[in-house]
Amino acid sequence: MQKNGSPSHPQTQGKVERFQQTMKNWLRAHDPQPTTINELQLLLDEFATEYNQHRPHRSLPHRATPAAHYTALPKAAPIAGGRDHDAHTRVRHDKVDKTGCITLRIASKLHHIGISRTHAGTHVLVLVNDLEVAIINTATGELLRELTIDPSRDYQPTGRPKGPQKHGKPPNQ
Repeated sequence: MQKNGSPSHPQTQGKVERFQQTMKNWLRAHDPQPTTINELQLLLDEFATEYNQHRPHRSLPHRATPAAHYTALPKAAPIAGGRDHDAHTRVRHDKVDKTGCITLRIASKLHHIGISRTHAGTHVLVLVNDLEVAIINTATGELLRELTIDPSRDYQPTGRPKGPQKHGKPPNQ
């Protein structure tokens, strides 16, 4: 397992240092100690198998092993026939601005999407599939807005009527 930290940034070295400490302690506990490079390599290979395949890790969900966690993750795979007919999909993390909007670039053009001023400052997950957009509150999982982008408009309004609403009466009545 290779894990590199950022140069001249000791805060990022913690995981590397902790791994090395774990490995050194594991090697010291083995008796007899290796006397040749080949014996040391066999012991290091045994450690890697134990560390990744059998030892539960506190940092992983349900104290999983790294191998179990890795195999559970979805893997990228080549698409048969290429990506010519693919939809343009992406996931973005954003924050609703003070006016209640987020900005999204589609086809080299910025579109401002109105959500609501009540959500100003909310961290959101933006799911984009071509012109279809879903905006989800990352803290609660609540769907805040779902829309189809109108490419002819810079601002994508919320669809709510402007101005204060009278309670108990539908708009325009």
